[in-house]
Amino acid sequence: LEALGATVEVRGDSVHATAPMSATGARRLRGANMRLKFPSVGATETLMMAASLAEGETVIENAAQEPEIEDLADLLNSMGAKIRGAGTATLVIAGVERLHSTAFTTIPDRIEAGTFLCAAAITASALSVGPIIPSHMLPIFGTLQEMGCKVRVEGDHAVLVPAKGPLKATDIVTLPYPGFPTDMQAQFVALLATADGSSVVRETLFEGRMECARQMTRLGADIKVVESTAYITGRKGLLRGGSRAEGTDLRATAALAIAGLAA
Repeated sequence: LEALGATVEVRGDSVHATAPMSATGARRLRGANMRLKFPSVGATETLMMAASLAEGETVIENAAQEPEIEDLADLLNSMGAKIRGAGTATLVIAGVERLHSTAFTTIPDRIEAGTFLCAAAITASALSVGPIIPSHMLPIFGTLQEMGCKVRVEGDHAVLVPAKGPLKATDIVTLPYPGFPTDMQAQFVALLATADGSSVVRETLFEGRMECARQMTRLGADIKVVESTAYITGRKGLLRGGSRAEGTDLRATAALAIAGLAA
């Protein structure tokens, strides 16, 4: 934001940001070229929205490429923004003076759909989930298949056929899209805690996302956490019920609910 001309101050627990004064006497950000140190979804979205109303052209390199970035660009463009390159590592944004109202339908939530599929897998249940965009969910489908489930696509629905017998162990490394999504990491830790064999899950995107794995030990899961890596020895079935665990964030809470289904 400072590269776009904003003055940003952190005061205690709040952030104060002010746009510079333009030649016309109005406060407006200025276009700039920038390269993100990490392809963060939140940073890309924030800068894309800010640059849409900035004066001049903005180029964002090493931008996030998640489907949600493309969807936000489509929304902004439908409101009069001029954004090119969404879904690639380079975004080019020509600022406009104003945006207008629009009608827009967002894409299906791939993480929500994946969470439901994990709930079906841990309970050995067949489930059809939709609508989805299958190409957005390939890493999730692939990991479920590695664990012994079958996933078939029927139109805009995914149908999960549960594994025959215990789920199989596998290793996971979270990566920016199109890699395995960090927002599905906790749900798969729950699955792997009931699998047959040893698994390793490594979180490469965010710090502090393994607290959920620690909470699962209260349900009897055999998990050892070292920094951002969870070493899981599956229990081949049910976890231990009658325990209290704390959900530390949205995905962790969903994962604990999934684990609870197998307790």
